[in-house]
Amino acid sequence: MCRQGRPDETRWGVRFFAGRVSDAYLQRANIQRGYTVVVWRGRHVAEPTELSPTDASAYWLEVLRVAQALETQLKPVKMNYNVLGNSLPHLHTHLIPRYADDPRPSWPFPFPDHEPLSIDAAVLQADAEGLRTLLT
Repeated sequence: MCRQGRPDETRWGVRFFAGRVSDAYLQRANIQRGYTVVVWRGRHVAEPTELSPTDASAYWLEVLRVAQALETQLKPVKMNYNVLGNSLPHLHTHLIPRYADDPRPSWPFPFPDHEPLSIDAAVLQADAEGLRTLLT
């Protein structure tokens, strides 16, 4: 993630937010509509505890700003915030909207064991454009 710079698109997603310290990517995988990854774009850190108080505040405020846009546009009943990094040790936060027809209510979101199909490209682009509009 450090070496990729700040691309508009990656293999995994489409950027709809470029903040001061983070980028938000709507994921291409058809796992859950609105599934987003917010990536820290400062110096390399694996854990949020490695950030200074100023950087931590800036990062989490941007994560919350992106989450609020997802909530406004997609109307989930709950938002999950996952800070993982087990397989990719660079600070990033998974935002997973949870809807009324959730596949596993009251439990962590069930990610598939296999490579998921891609979300419909028109839906992905429309959602990304709507989120960009909300965040400008």
